[in-house]
Amino acid sequence: MPAYDLAGSGCAGFVLGLDVACARARWRGERVLLIGVEVLSRMMDWQDRNVCVLFGDGAGAALLGPLDGRGGAEVLAVVAGTEGARADILGLEVGGSRRPVTAEHVRDRRHLKIEMKGREVFKEAVGRMSEASRAVLARAGLDLEDVALVVPHQANLRIIRAVAKALGVPLGRVAVNVDRYGNTGSASIPLALAQARDEGRIQPGDAVLLTSFGAGFHWAAALLRF
Repeated sequence: MPAYDLAGSGCAGFVLGLDVACARARWRGERVLLIGVEVLSRMMDWQDRNVCVLFGDGAGAALLGPLDGRGGAEVLAVVAGTEGARADILGLEVGGSRRPVTAEHVRDRRHLKIEMKGREVFKEAVGRMSEASRAVLARAGLDLEDVALVVPHQANLRIIRAVAKALGVPLGRVAVNVDRYGNTGSASIPLALAQARDEGRIQPGDAVLLTSFGAGFHWAAALLRF
């Protein structure tokens, strides 16, 4: 059974939330509004140019419910995982039981400071997103050739290109908007998905692959059928 922390999953939060929301929609017949929103500009250390230039603010939402034939997309499968031993490569400087936030931390805004080990994040992100993508396709009984569009977390162009290469998918079948909005965290996938649909890149019957990673260290992938 996969275990993950929605509150601390960072950029993977939307796809992880999709897993939880789908369960409620399928088994309880509920309608669930899933929102990924980030105001990362409030958290940035603007003196740290290695981090602050990467991020942007954004929000995206999806309404999930029982299939009713009124359009939208069916969630075919979701896979998710976490590796707590790698939590130190991407996350907040302080917080949690191991490094409790103090009044001094808040005064110095250290409770909002993002710490990132770039090379290690790159390696883990590419490996885990590729692994999760293959796993979710296997669960749904599909191949990459069946996928019309891949919508990855918009971390940076280098990671996106590396994931596409690892999967053997041409960039023409990958949604990219990080060059316009930056890394908008948990909002990046719903934003990129909505943009692709508005641009006519997703047609009825298309299979669309979502793949993400985030702090914790978390990863998740989902397969949709429009």
